[in-house]
Amino acid sequence: MTPRTKEQNEEIRLRRLAQIRIAAADVFLNKGPLLEIRDVAAQAGLGYGTVYHYYSNKGDLLNDLLWDALVRARGWLEAPRASASREALAGGQFGLAAAADTGNSADADSQRGNRETAAAAELGAVAVAGVRLMQLWAEDHGLYLLHKLAGEGFASLPEARSTPLTAAFRREVLAPFAVLLETGRAVDGAAASGGNAVEPPYQLQRAEMLLAALVGCASISFRCGKLHEEARDIARVLKL
Repeated sequence: MTPRTKEQNEEIRLRRLAQIRIAAADVFLNKGPLLEIRDVAAQAGLGYGTVYHYYSNKGDLLNDLLWDALVRARGWLEAPRASASREALAGGQFGLAAAADTGNSADADSQRGNRETAAAAELGAVAVAGVRLMQLWAEDHGLYLLHKLAGEGFASLPEARSTPLTAAFRREVLAPFAVLLETGRAVDGAAASGGNAVEPPYQLQRAEMLLAALVGCASISFRCGKLHEEARDIARVLKL
């Protein structure tokens, strides 16, 4: 048997890490801090030793899971089309679904753009952003966990880990969202993270409260596996 190359080993490592983190998000959402490495192994369909090789304790696993989710959270206020493209790459429900039906990705892009333009006109910029975020949560449970724990001040983490994560979440997620709430337009994530979009405390608090409300209202639909299709109804209930 031909030995694996370094590139192949790295690909396997990254795939395993993603598999473990995806499983850990689901386990944490069900068990909270009672999560154990063996629970994650069972959820991921991996041996305990395999998971333990990558994470010997649940604190490191949860910390890495949340920082990894934060990287993905940075782009949720981008144009709907860009967000839909990311979901398509992740196997989402509304990325290339139309393309699968028609065999024509160009037609799928056009249809998707028309739907999202209509949604924007119907709901408004803040509501569209909220719907998009909830639909991302439906596909990416780690992203939902990030926002849920952010609303709790990352209390399940020790202060040495919760403090930098809280600061990064406020900078990368809350600040751009506060701008959207204030002006009705999204800002470039890089500009916000670079410190060019500093919002007053009350605006950040408003953004934080609204995201927490979204998490709470979405929880039942999320657990029932219906969040993707019920996201727009939730946005209407919250009058976004």
